[in-house]
Amino acid sequence: MQGKIALEEHFAIDDTLMDSKGFFPDDVWVEVRARVLDIHGRRVRLMDEFGIETMVLSLNAPAIQAIPDAKKANDIARKANDYLADAVRKQPDRFRALAALPLQDPDLAAKELQRCVKDLGMVGALANGFSQVGDTNTIAYYDQKQYWPFWAVQEQLDVPFYLHPRNPLPQHAKIYEGHGWLLGPTWAFGQETAVHALRLMGSGLFDQYPKLQIILGHMGENLPFGMWRVDNTNGWIPNRHNYPAKKKIGHYFQNNFHITTSGNFSTPALLSTMMVVGSDRIMFSTDWPFENIDHAAKWFDVATISESDRQKIGRTNALRLFKLKS
Repeated sequence: MQGKIALEEHFAIDDTLMDSKGFFPDDVWVEVRARVLDIHGRRVRLMDEFGIETMVLSLNAPAIQAIPDAKKANDIARKANDYLADAVRKQPDRFRALAALPLQDPDLAAKELQRCVKDLGMVGALANGFSQVGDTNTIAYYDQKQYWPFWAVQEQLDVPFYLHPRNPLPQHAKIYEGHGWLLGPTWAFGQETAVHALRLMGSGLFDQYPKLQIILGHMGENLPFGMWRVDNTNGWIPNRHNYPAKKKIGHYFQNNFHITTSGNFSTPALLSTMMVVGSDRIMFSTDWPFENIDHAAKWFDVATISESDRQKIGRTNALRLFKLKS
C-alpha cells in the first residue's frame, strides 16, 4: 500500500540518546544509535521504499518523563521540540510532530503543549508513561487530579495524546527479578501502559472531558483482548466495580482511545482489535527505529483485511485524527 502514515516513530537528541541504550546489547546499539539520530537520510529512503508517505515523529523514551526536576524537564522538552520542529520544516511533506511534555509540572506541560501546537504546528503530544517528580522515587500518573487542568487544555486544543510505554521503576518491578527478559517491549511495557490507561478510563476523566482522544501503541497494549473481562469480571456479583467513571470501561476504550500497530505485526491481533474497537480507531505504525520498517510494511500490505480497512488503518484514520491534508 502506498501513502501510509506512521505515527509511533521516534528520534533522539543528544540529551536523551542514552535513555535508549539500556534496551539493547552493545553490538546492536551501534545500529540503533545510528537509526534514532537520523531523520532525513536512511529513514526517508526506507519510507520511500515501503510506501510510507508521512511519519509523525516523537522523542525516545523515557526521556522527559525520567527527569525529576521540573525546570530541567521543561528545558529539555523545549530543546527537543524546537529541534523536531526544525526537522519537520525541512521536509513538511514527509514529517509531522508530537510534542514532548514536562508533565512533572502540569502547568508547564500545558504551556509547552500550547506553544508546540499553536507556534510550532505540532499535531499532538506524546508522553512516555508516568513522570518522576521531584526525586527519582516519586512518580505521578495522569489520572491524578492535579493533571485535570492540563487535560482541559489538551481537549481545548483538540489534538490527541499518545500514551507511550516505559518500564516500571525497579522498586515496583519485583515480579521481574531474575527474569529481565520480560522487561521492556516483551511484557513490562504493555502491562505498565495498560494499567495507566485503565486508570484514566476509570477516573472519570472522560466524563469531564469527553472529547479527549488518547492513542495506545502495540495493538492496544493487550487491552483489546482483556476488555470484556475488565467490564464483566464476576458478572454475577452486583456492583462489582467501584470507580468514579459513570460508564463501563469499554465505553471509554471504544470512544476515547485509538490504537496503532506499532511493534505488533500480528494479523490475529489486528483482527481481534478490529472486532473490539472497529477499523476506524486503528492506525498503522512501525516503531522505528526500535522495530523494522520493512517488517511492519510487508506484513500490513498483505494482511488479510479488506482493502477499505487497509486504507483506513494505513492512512485515512490518521488524516482525520491529526487533521492532516490528504
